[in-house]
Amino acid sequence: MRTGLIQIYTGNGKGKTTAAIGLGVRAVGQGLRVHMIQFLKGGDNFPQYGEITSIKRLSQFTVEQFGLPHFVYPNKISAEDQRIIDTGIMRARQVLIAGEHDLVILDEINVVLKLGLVKLPVVLELLKQRRKGVEVVLTGRDALQELIDIADLVSNITEIKHPFTKGIPARKGIEF
Repeated sequence: MRTGLIQIYTGNGKGKTTAAIGLGVRAVGQGLRVHMIQFLKGGDNFPQYGEITSIKRLSQFTVEQFGLPHFVYPNKISAEDQRIIDTGIMRARQVLIAGEHDLVILDEINVVLKLGLVKLPVVLELLKQRRKGVEVVLTGRDALQELIDIADLVSNITEIKHPFTKGIPARKGIEF
């Protein structure tokens, strides 16, 4: 019987989602089923993320996006932003309880918490309700200490240098 652990990838550095996807690809390679729910990402006008295009080619790795085609800022949260996040949280609950996936990635959930779009008790209850054996990865900057305390693995990805600070914009195939 497998043990489903809680992993967190946090910090201000680039690569949290990439690390979670890499874990997902590894899991698929071992015959596991993976589902990623991306919060704050998506919408028809957002750039087509290269990783999503690749994942769609893997039958055992599925993705759902719950975001609008804009960045969400703390002082500019719309009712539509809140509605889509609420829908994503309901979907996360369904996926975690169903237990049809071995690994579930809740991408940017830490940011959703930081923005106040979902409350900590809701996320803690999601984790508690998940089917036994389901591994969960929580990504995003600013992971709350309460989540860090219950997690089994926490990686803090720290930015030391980033090309954006030199004025180099996001590059297709590298940043998206």
